Amino acid sequence: MVQSSYYLSAAVCLALAAPAAAQTAGGTPKLSDGKVKIGVLTDIAGPTSMANGKGSVVAAQMAAEDFGADLNVEVISADHSGKPDIGSQIAGRWFDVEGVDAVADMQGSPIGFAVQNMAAQKSKIMLLSGSTSSDFNGKACSPLTVQWTVDTYNLAKGAAKSVIEAGGTKWYFLTVDQAYGNALTRDTSEQVKLNGGQVVGNSVFPPNTSDFASFLLTASSAGANVIAIAASSGDTVTALKQADEFGLSAKAKIVPLQSVLTDVHAVGLKIAHDAYEVSPFYWDRTPDTRAWAEKFFAKAKQMPTGFHAGVYSSVAHYLKAVRATGTDDAPTVMTQMEKERVHDVFAADGYIREDRKMIHDLYLLQVKKPGENEGAWDLYNVVQTLSGESVNRPLSESPCPLVKK
Repeated sequence: MVQSSYYLSAAVCLALAAPAAAQTAGGTPKLSDGKVKIGVLTDIAGPTSMANGKGSVVAAQMAAEDFGADLNVEVISADHSGKPDIGSQIAGRWFDVEGVDAVADMQGSPIGFAVQNMAAQKSKIMLLSGSTSSDFNGKACSPLTVQWTVDTYNLAKGAAKSVIEAGGTKWYFLTVDQAYGNALTRDTSEQVKLNGGQVVGNSVFPPNTSDFASFLLTASSAGANVIAIAASSGDTVTALKQADEFGLSAKAKIVPLQSVLTDVHAVGLKIAHDAYEVSPFYWDRTPDTRAWAEKFFAKAKQMPTGFHAGVYSSVAHYLKAVRATGTDDAPTVMTQMEKERVHDVFAADGYIREDRKMIHDLYLLQVKKPGENEGAWDLYNVVQTLSGESVNRPLSESPCPLVKK
């Protein structure tokens, strides 16, 4: 029933001969059912579908095409509809019936948490791109889960420092009542205080809120000169538009803490200009990122977000580890993934830490003013490169039980 109601097939099958795998692993790959099967569990039709959605499926397919040679790779996808129970049902069927070896994207931390224990019990790998709660590399870390793109800790640390240095010292939060929203406000509040700022209030709202008027007016009356939006794409876009309607951008810095390229594209430079964003990827940063983004655009009809690039990178790294080890046995593959550095369009020199966080550089971006852009997707200036070690939680402070103290 889950398959017929929620399962959206987007398969790419690369059934090729296996000489290279024989050379690297000493024989034909020992795949449990003769193939490597990757499931992209994401938001296909909901409010974050542009930030993740079909683009995440396209990214996984591109990784299979680029790095699945000599393997029999199949990519499938499903829409979790933003509901953890549906996500769990789909993942359960994938693991028990469909033979899925690894799950990618996992848009939404509530979905990630709902599936993680099941994946660990079934010895399946989780490649988190769209699940951003810092608890995934903290108290809820798991041996077979890797958090690939961003988390609420490094988003918070990057944003708090840059905005306070620009004069934003009194912060009011608009927080979506979900795991990542609460974690993002928690982590950012800590960083605001550490950088000498002040938290003057917080309004918690349900997902897919249509009216932010009371929250925005409360923030303004509290004397905030920063209104921080701790939400994902749909709510972020709505809040940005309504803040502009109330003229609040002239009184306070509006900071979307988990904004992505497609949010700014939807809102437009007239509303979003000058806003700061911490991102793991920007398509127009280097010749290599531009070349990859153009290939992505040809398939997805939009430029890639950091989540899309993260899906590509994580699936590619996983497939390289399967090919190197000659097996899809999850613990063996994970050990190989930890051994190899990540060198691709997403990360110049990344690595998986023992708390299961993939460490890589982030970028402080600032939205361009109207007229500064040279095209519909030319939206940011890259202000600063933030080294991975500088913005991620130090291992010495990690509550992850996998970290050796």
